[in-house]
Amino acid sequence: MIGAFFTVIHFAITALLIAGILVHTTKSEGLGGTIGGGSDTLYRGSGAKGFEAFVEKMMVYMAWGFLGTSLLVGLILPKFGL
Repeated sequence: MIGAFFTVIHFAITALLIAGILVHTTKSEGLGGTIGGGSDTLYRGSGAKGFEAFVEKMMVYMAWGFLGTSLLVGLILPKFGL
């Protein structure tokens, strides 16, 4: 029962993460910005304002939630037989 609950939560977080990726606007840097020039946003922040900043912050929360529920559903719950 608990395993099914956390599995549903995991799928909901996955769907929200996918929706957030689709809503997120690109900076048109292409692959070169990902490999070489993307480190600028790591140290200075993205500079996003308004809705973009909200989406960016929610994406971070969803990514951590995805990590947590993945560990819970995949490793912890099966170990205890839930």
